[in-house]
Amino acid sequence: MIFPFLLKAVIISLSGVMAPGPITAITVSKGAENPKSGAMIAIGHGVVEFPLMILIVVGFGRFFELNWVKVVIGILGGLFLLNMALGLLKNVRDFKIGSLDQKYSPFQSGIVLTIANPYFLIWWATIGAVLITGAYQFGLFGFIAFAIVHWSCDFIWYSFLSSLSFKGGQFFGKRMQKVLFIFCGVFLLFFSGKFIYDAMLIVF
Repeated sequence: MIFPFLLKAVIISLSGVMAPGPITAITVSKGAENPKSGAMIAIGHGVVEFPLMILIVVGFGRFFELNWVKVVIGILGGLFLLNMALGLLKNVRDFKIGSLDQKYSPFQSGIVLTIANPYFLIWWATIGAVLITGAYQFGLFGFIAFAIVHWSCDFIWYSFLSSLSFKGGQFFGKRMQKVLFIFCGVFLLFFSGKFIYDAMLIVF
């Protein structure tokens, strides 16, 4: 039966989705401005994720395990996160709380941050590929069901995070928002350094 498999997929998917990362930070910061940001970030994330799942099905999963691919994505992703983190912290310093990080919409952020995250691709090339293989044992229906169930975990979690952030910002006011945005900016700086550092380890 497919239902026990889908249940296992939900548990594994949530363990990955709920792990703190760049998308988590952006979901929290944008959620403080708009409770629907998480939903739009999840949709942007899905724009990358669904085609990637299809590529893995047709045999391109191993491409994302190549060292040079990891290095390129790690460096570019790290630089992108660095730019986003500095922009976020600069706006906090300039007291632009009402217009933080407007360079990218939540939808665009979901797309770009997904592409820029090397660990997202590694997860799909390893754990995700195993899940897709298991789903395809139930045929095309199994694959489609798995894809929808997995993305639904993203959608529900990011929607919950942005809603929680919005309510917290409304309740605690601007001072708490500033603290939250500073935390998100520092968090992005950490991942920026980690992405670049891990890429350099592969090179050297």
